[in-house]
Amino acid sequence: MKANVGGIDRGFRIVAGIVLLALVFILQSEDGLWLWGLIGIVPLATGVMNWCPAYSIFGMNTCKVEEKK
Repeated sequence: MKANVGGIDRGFRIVAGIVLLALVFILQSEDGLWLWGLIGIVPLATGVMNWCPAYSIFGMNTCKVEEKK
């Protein structure tokens, strides 16, 4: 897996993932709403791994790549 998630994108994914996972604990008494917080696993995992499968499918890359001379 080649890294395809850059610095700002990575930071945003990690923060968004943590916020969404926090909803699990904040909304645990609501009927079913807390399940939406589990979606936070996806951006957190892609931010930590520095790789996004959707970016690979669509050929996107926000990671800075050094050019070989």
